[in-house]
Amino acid sequence: MWKLVNGRLVHTTDDSRIEFRTNISKNILEQLKVMAAQNDTHINYLLENGLENVLSTGTIIFNKETRPKDRIQYKTTYNKDLLEAVKKFAKNHKLFINDVIEYSIDFIDMNTIKNTDYKNRVVRK
Repeated sequence: MWKLVNGRLVHTTDDSRIEFRTNISKNILEQLKVMAAQNDTHINYLLENGLENVLSTGTIIFNKETRPKDRIQYKTTYNKDLLEAVKKFAKNHKLFINDVIEYSIDFIDMNTIKNTDYKNRVVRK
């Protein structure tokens, strides 16, 4: 992101984001790549949108026997507060974080996702 400081643009790291590594279905990642390309966004923005929507419902119906067998390691950045809320939500529902992430795919609202330019936004200081 960029900050406007004394009339000058200064490139800075977004402190509200942290890196997180998990295992997620390869098939789901492929679907997300296609969705991201079609909607001018990034995979992590899609994931965050779905997670926010799942958290707002406060409930999850997840069958542990249907966990995907094609999980691969996936590393991206998330909003720090959102990730903490997801960790707490997963623990309260006796699930793994990657279960909640995969479940959230069905809750992505394409009308409210951030586009690729969001990371290049200008914040006035």
